[in-house]
Amino acid sequence: AQKLRFLDSVCTICRSITMDSTEWHKLFFCQLEVVETIEALLQEEPTDQLSSTVRQQAMLAITSMSRARLLLQEKKNSLLHACFCSVFHLPPQDTQDPSAFLYSGTLAAMDSMLQSLIRSAGTLGILELQNILQLLLSFTNSQLAVVQGRAIAQIARLAEFITTTYSLPQICPCFAQATVPEHECFKTHQFVMLGKLVGHLTLCCTCKDKRTCHNAAEALHHLHTFTMQLLSRWPELYNKQQLQLQEGSPAKQPHQPSKSNTAIKIFLKFIKYLQPTDWADIILIAIRSLKAPSAYSIKVAALMVDILVADSAFQPGQVLNIVWAIYGNLPSITAVVAQKSLGRALRVLTNKYPTEVVASLLHCSPTCNQVARTIWKMMFSEPRVARKVLQELLSMLMNQSLRKTSTSTKDNPRILSLAATRTINEILLHPTCLREVDAIFPQLFLALLFQVSFNTELTLQEVQIFWKEHQEDMLTPIRAAVNAMKVLLCIMGFERHVVAIEAQGGWDALLSTQTHLMGVRIVGREMMKTQRPLRYTLFCLLLELLSVEDPTWEMVAMVFFMEVLGSIDFSEDLAHALELFPMYLQSQCVGMPILVLRGILQLTERPIIARETLVLLPHVMEQLQGGDSDASAVALSVLSNMLRLMEVKACSPIALALADKLRPLFGDELNTVRQLSICLFQDTMGLVVGAEKKKMKKEVWDSVLPLLLHLHDEDESVAKASQEALCSAGRFLKWRPLAELTEIAQAWRTCERLLARNRSKAKDYLQQSQPYLQSPQESLRREAVRFI
Repeated sequence: AQKLRFLDSVCTICRSITMDSTEWHKLFFCQLEVVETIEALLQEEPTDQLSSTVRQQAMLAITSMSRARLLLQEKKNSLLHACFCSVFHLPPQDTQDPSAFLYSGTLAAMDSMLQSLIRSAGTLGILELQNILQLLLSFTNSQLAVVQGRAIAQIARLAEFITTTYSLPQICPCFAQATVPEHECFKTHQFVMLGKLVGHLTLCCTCKDKRTCHNAAEALHHLHTFTMQLLSRWPELYNKQQLQLQEGSPAKQPHQPSKSNTAIKIFLKFIKYLQPTDWADIILIAIRSLKAPSAYSIKVAALMVDILVADSAFQPGQVLNIVWAIYGNLPSITAVVAQKSLGRALRVLTNKYPTEVVASLLHCSPTCNQVARTIWKMMFSEPRVARKVLQELLSMLMNQSLRKTSTSTKDNPRILSLAATRTINEILLHPTCLREVDAIFPQLFLALLFQVSFNTELTLQEVQIFWKEHQEDMLTPIRAAVNAMKVLLCIMGFERHVVAIEAQGGWDALLSTQTHLMGVRIVGREMMKTQRPLRYTLFCLLLELLSVEDPTWEMVAMVFFMEVLGSIDFSEDLAHALELFPMYLQSQCVGMPILVLRGILQLTERPIIARETLVLLPHVMEQLQGGDSDASAVALSVLSNMLRLMEVKACSPIALALADKLRPLFGDELNTVRQLSICLFQDTMGLVVGAEKKKMKKEVWDSVLPLLLHLHDEDESVAKASQEALCSAGRFLKWRPLAELTEIAQAWRTCERLLARNRSKAKDYLQQSQPYLQSPQESLRREAVRFI
């Protein structure tokens, strides 16, 4: 009795209050306490007739508070949920039971409350309706048949209410795939619940309980009527929609079980009224209903998936949700018809949205677990789809330049490339994809090789986070990539090459950062023992890749390219290869310039194609000023070969320009550079002719003192080269003291004669000798002091 008086008081106060009442602010502070009290009353177990009356009065109080705008929005959902629980979980009612009328009265009170909430929402009525329907849908998935049935019945009554009794204001027809001219659609005008309602109710039409099936069909009938009423407000749109329904009947569907004909026929009526977002919602609902045991017809759920996926236009996020739903529910889906339906859906989606599907599945399982392998197998049963999947995986392997360090797999190319490697490791064993793999073998081989290099850069944290599922078998990312390369070569018929690489330690070398490039060379050398078409394809692919600088793979690609270039017999394509070298001679990548120079050196030693390399001569000369002694040593050898290939007239100006660049190298810290630069300088003297000869004399005179000092070089080969160069300089300058210089002991007297010959250059000689005071060789420091 106290509870009833309390609820009656709440109703009385709410009916008397107005927005400008002085009591408003006082009541505001007690709203939360009142709401919590009503919620507690609704949650009490029913014991007698009076408790049913309390429940009905509580609903009336909720209605009154809503009309007075005293019902807190954030507490409304919890109140409604408590209300639905208190009614739907009542014991099943026998129509002959005396208490049956109490249940009917409670239902009537709830209907009145819900309708009042929708009416009192005004222009936001559509949002209020959808909020209520969303809460009711959660009860349609109940394991208790009586709860599910009552929830469906309530949805049917609400659908009838908006169809026959109450017209929702400002509803936009855009939810039914209709476009209103010059109309801006707002969220408050959209009926976004249509798809979820149609999906749930269609499945509920296949329930075992006849009353629930009837109520679900009744609800769908009212929703269809509601949709047609809405479209009829715009006659032009209504007529257009009807024409589409007549001309564009759904495509022929698979055989429909007679038991499910009614549900599917009703469902097909809504197809033209559903947006892609609705289709995605229904697919998610249907996929969850494929799990065994299911309260609905698995055949109908599977058919719904087939129908909606066949003509889809989804957004990337929707594709991701569908793939996640398949992945998450697949372990519980055992029915053959359901598995076949999901397989068809995956193939259709992959054919339309290959990038989204592949990325989504890699997100689901970066390490390719058993569920993921099953899904990949479903997709690979169709060659066209398998081809697209492999292309996407290949793209993700090559997408390393966009990678970023992260511990998450979502939208992270770094992790996705790892996942793609692990996946390829598994699917290469699938016999149905052999032809598709063969079509992209060269590209896939290079991508995996680059991936091995990328994996050597991973931090320990990344390895542990990404590969935690495989810590027991020690299948780390880099080992997975190397293993994938082995498997790929074997299935393509290159077992002999795999064994040869193993014998040379190539596979093990790839696993270490210190020996990785050596492993790449071994692999490249063996691949050059394959047939000409494959070698040519690899050459062209590397040429294309290297045409755009990418620090991710450029070093590995260039190392492999040099092995290809060393055995290449495609002289017609050599010019394209040579066009790459100037760019990479300027590369900031450590070791790249010297690698390219060694490749050029090999080419200059091949008589057939050596002359083609002369276009690179200016770029090689620039390497003499880079400060890298190792690179300078190779560049000097390249230049020496190139000068021998040139005609005298063309060679003369280059020899003059080269002489000026060689003198600073006489004092290089590397013995080889000193010797080669002096020998090459000697060669240049014999190559200049005509007008360049006079200019060359100045270069030679400026080089005499450094060469005299290097007669005392601790390296015998440098000292001997200096002596021979001085003799050549003497003959070139026609100065007998130099031409007749046969013993190092004569060097001191020659220095005196050099200074006496032109004392005006004493200052220049002083500057030339000063750097030698810092020489690491004692003999050179002593001779410099002696000369000064």
